[in-house]
Amino acid sequence: MAPDATPTGSAEAGATVFVSYAHEDRDTAEAIVACLETAGYRAWWDGLIPAGAVFASTTERALESARVVVVLWSRASLQSHWVRDEATHGRDRNRLVPVSLDGVEPPIGFRQHLFINLAGWDRRSVTAPVRALLASVSALHGEPVAPPAVAAGAPLSRRSLLAAGCSLAVAAAGAGAYLWHRTAAERERLAANAIAVLPFTNLSGDPAQAYFSDGISAEVRAALVRVRNLRVIAQVSSEAFRDGHSNAVTIANSLGVSSLLEGSVRRAGSRFRIATELVDGRTGFSLWSQTFDRPVDDVFAVQREIASSVLAALGDALRGGTAGAPTSAPGGTSVVGAYEAFLRGRALSNADDDDRAALLAYEAALAADPAFALAHAARAQCLVAISNRYGGVDRRQTIAEAERAARRAIELAPDCAPAHLALGFVRSVGLDLRGAREPYESAYQLGGGDGHVLAVYSVFAAETGRAAEAATAMSRALERDPLNPVVQADAGYVHAMARHYADALVAHQRALELNPKYAGEHWESARALLALGRTGEAREACLREALPLARFTGLAVVERRVGNAAAADTAFATLKQEAGDDSLYQQAEVLAQWGRPDEAMVALHRARNLFDGGLTSLAYDELLDPLRGRADFQALARDLGFDVHA
Repeated sequence: MAPDATPTGSAEAGATVFVSYAHEDRDTAEAIVACLETAGYRAWWDGLIPAGAVFASTTERALESARVVVVLWSRASLQSHWVRDEATHGRDRNRLVPVSLDGVEPPIGFRQHLFINLAGWDRRSVTAPVRALLASVSALHGEPVAPPAVAAGAPLSRRSLLAAGCSLAVAAAGAGAYLWHRTAAERERLAANAIAVLPFTNLSGDPAQAYFSDGISAEVRAALVRVRNLRVIAQVSSEAFRDGHSNAVTIANSLGVSSLLEGSVRRAGSRFRIATELVDGRTGFSLWSQTFDRPVDDVFAVQREIASSVLAALGDALRGGTAGAPTSAPGGTSVVGAYEAFLRGRALSNADDDDRAALLAYEAALAADPAFALAHAARAQCLVAISNRYGGVDRRQTIAEAERAARRAIELAPDCAPAHLALGFVRSVGLDLRGAREPYESAYQLGGGDGHVLAVYSVFAAETGRAAEAATAMSRALERDPLNPVVQADAGYVHAMARHYADALVAHQRALELNPKYAGEHWESARALLALGRTGEAREACLREALPLARFTGLAVVERRVGNAAAADTAFATLKQEAGDDSLYQQAEVLAQWGRPDEAMVALHRARNLFDGGLTSLAYDELLDPLRGRADFQALARDLGFDVHA
């Protein structure tokens, strides 16, 4: 709202919708207020402030009491500190409905909330964006009604506006929250340039050969990811439909794509046959199909040929053109034996079967081709996993070896995003956050179309206090991997780091919907519930947590919060008994919450000496807030590479 706006009229008590806007947009704001009121909502805007009232206090009371904050972004309101302040208030309370009046994007810090575009609205018709606005307001009022849709262009009337209040939950199905909602036009635009490569079926008659067919589809996917203007759904979301029970149209709608690539692989001795088909996700009809019958040594050329044929078949569907023929991802190999060993290692890593077996497979790949950069990068990641999961491992030595492997990968293939990602990950786990930033930034620049790269980068950006960058990357990651519970959990973590706990809760609950057995997610939900003051629900979430480290940390905090000291003490003792020094960071969280800061700091310093990965959350972990004013806490944070302000 503009600070120089002239208050007129009388204030309306009990308004539930607060409308924030710039003075230059007053006419459009007034039309939106009229829409809201005709639809039955009580809207507050500065035109209601009575003459002589105290402007700031009147505005603040209305903002605090509102159930919905509608912010009208425009080129004018982007310059308004008043609008930004009011938008921040709505965002932090999870009450924000962002609208663009002229197509302009919201400012940095608000782009994780997908906006409703009212550009070109005539201020009187019930268009699709107006219906989306009313649906958003309806959802935040807890009104799950879904009346008939109103024809676009219908004149404003109370009857038509009431009919426009359709349920937002329908429009946002599968996204988990209205934060990720897009209008139908936006979804269509995204889908037009989007494809999912489904897992190729193994027809070899030997289930042990599945790694080879999965590897083919993964490599074709990796080649397509490198094509500018093409959005490629990531592996986990694509594999959600491996059982073959869903038809093409259903899959395409679920993933938000217009095209699907399906295939099968039959391998016999030194030859293989790959049958591929590109399917129109809107109709289910075939756009292109081809069979490749080749010797195994031709597998690399066939992968590129499949990707090139897909692009040719898509043709003009790729708006804005492409960057030319797809190329294999850098860092690969031309040695079939090395490639097969790498695929076996990746299958073991993805299935979480045996890190040590995966490590042996990667080392076999490197024995066959020492210049295989992707295998060096995968070996680095595997070494870190082993250092985290197994006892009797010298973590300092193992992390140092992992860094050497990641650096070698970058030397061999400077443009290989997974190599830079591996180095960033190794340094982050090794608690060198300053050193991790450059390789993470490089991975983001080189692999910004890869959902995994985007999600990992987003988490690191959140941990290091760059909330806007984290939100942008996570939004893109969710577009590419919407059915991956790990990405949803990461989204919850990113929201929590930014102190947006209502958003965090939605994301963590979405992760549990996708994987009800996701270890640690009930505790992550409980953390958000605690921050929101919903302590009873937090306790119930902790009791559902199966991971001992998370369960007993949560119960130690929650039971003390509700006054059950004996139960809290029991949970804390069990935490230390079950996890020992592997729980030092969690012990510090509990002790900080219990008002024992000196003991908490001792635990944190011991965690630092043991390379406890929990310390990457230190700068923005709400459970450590009681320690933030201490000089020794700030010194530890600086030592880890966080920017700390006293």
